[in-house]
Amino acid sequence: MSITLLLLRHGQIKANRQGRWHGSTDSPLTLKGRIQASLTARVLAQDHNITAAYTSPLQRCIHTGRLATARLPITPSVIDGLAEMSVGDWEGEKYSRLQSEHQLIDHCTGDIQWRPPNGESLADVAQRMSDSIAQITQAHKQGTVLVVSHGAAMAIAIATLLHDDPSRWGDYHFRNCSLTELTLKEEASLGRFNDCSHLGLFG
Repeated sequence: MSITLLLLRHGQIKANRQGRWHGSTDSPLTLKGRIQASLTARVLAQDHNITAAYTSPLQRCIHTGRLATARLPITPSVIDGLAEMSVGDWEGEKYSRLQSEHQLIDHCTGDIQWRPPNGESLADVAQRMSDSIAQITQAHKQGTVLVVSHGAAMAIAIATLLHDDPSRWGDYHFRNCSLTELTLKEEASLGRFNDCSHLGLFG
């Protein structure tokens, strides 16, 4: 097996501008987010032989996936496990407050089984992201597959695949509509990472 997952973070949402955590919160793209996804469609049509596409069930990813594949002869399919990490009762709070008042990052990284109230742990997200990737690789043994997901979920997946350690999620940060290549052979390897060169002024 040799398959490349082309990881695409969704386009901008209002919470990104405000510095708020919208994990399971289902937020629409902003105008900038829609432009970012449309610019991504141009580079995907030119530079990649993409045979399939999958998205998170949240509308920001579904809309990004639809716009980004507009020039390709494929229709994205939804996989529920590609959704963003939920912080439960703390959804919608600013990142700064999540850290200053709740020490979210410290707790998650210090204990991958720790969960915010009614939220998910790093271990929870790592398991469902791994299951989702396994579902994709079982269906596609080679070629390039587009995967539209979220910043934290993709960081946890990469940390798990490359280091067998979800707590290293902080090593990986993704900008809106960035592209990252993850190749799965005997072992996982990372190609270009967090590439926003196709977005120009909208990066």
